[in-house]
Amino acid sequence: MTARIGVVTFPGSLDDRDTQRAIRVAGAEPVALWHKDKDLIKQVDAVVLCGGFSYGDYLRAGAIARFSPVMDTVIDQAKAGLPVLGICNGFQILTEAHLLPGGMLGNDHLHFICRDQKLRVENADTSWTSDYTAGQEIHIPLKNMDGRYVADRRTLDELEAEGRVAFRYLDLNPNGSLNDIAGITNAAGNVVGLMPHPEHAVESLIGTGRTDGLPFFTSILKKLVNA
Repeated sequence: MTARIGVVTFPGSLDDRDTQRAIRVAGAEPVALWHKDKDLIKQVDAVVLCGGFSYGDYLRAGAIARFSPVMDTVIDQAKAGLPVLGICNGFQILTEAHLLPGGMLGNDHLHFICRDQKLRVENADTSWTSDYTAGQEIHIPLKNMDGRYVADRRTLDELEAEGRVAFRYLDLNPNGSLNDIAGITNAAGNVVGLMPHPEHAVESLIGTGRTDGLPFFTSILKKLVNA
């Protein structure tokens, strides 16, 4: 049976179609989910909260989307083990929903940034990163205005001590994120959030010209098939 991976579209989402394509390229079946489709989450095997500017990023990035009807089910199912990936705005939504700790602030240079970003894979044991190796260096497109990851010192210490920093910026910290954090995971490893956009790096003809983002989607496919 083909693995079904849902991609949630909120008002203001931009990268839902790109994410669906990445899932298809990896060999899974993408399922479009509208943010009011609260019950359809139960018909998929994993969920991606895609990038964009949900609700125009009013109030705070991701703060309004966190209260969309679909998020009640996402939160419940994630706590029960459903694999969830949050990309850029999706990462912001995951922190607002307290599925991941910390929060996102405006870039320290106060400008929107769009560039190819070098990352180091720190944790290759999550549902979304098992096709990488720890220490691997990859290039993934990055585009954000509110990408500065922050947390209190106790939370940062816990993330570091428990190996829950999933990705770290290399060569350049593009937004002032503490500890150069580009992405994190929850303790169970089923929920991952990151600011760069792996869905833009799955085919050699587009994006970075590399396929460094594809292992996100092959990782979850293998996990679901072997479950």
